[in-house]
Amino acid sequence: MTLNPQQIKNTQNELQQNFELSGLTKEQVASDLHISLTKLNHLFTLTQSSLNDPWILRNYLTKKVEALGKKPVPFTALVGDWHQYWFLDSGLIDARKMSAGDD
Repeated sequence: MTLNPQQIKNTQNELQQNFELSGLTKEQVASDLHISLTKLNHLFTLTQSSLNDPWILRNYLTKKVEALGKKPVPFTALVGDWHQYWFLDSGLIDARKMSAGDD
């Protein structure tokens, strides 16, 4: 799935807003997801290579915000059931298994 420039900008903003709602630090998120801060920053800017990884971050942040009793900011491009997208590995997303490396 290729996002157009507006969708990229919107998704970056949605990830950031949900991160802020979560009250977590980037260090906490990186530790929970077993990734480096470099990779986390690539995820927030959507400059990493894996298509699965942004969905993992999306789901993680959504759950953290909901656990606080808050309403997550809705996503406009990362929507629907990831199990239905042929280009995603839903097993990896469900297992919260990020791709190796920082890219």
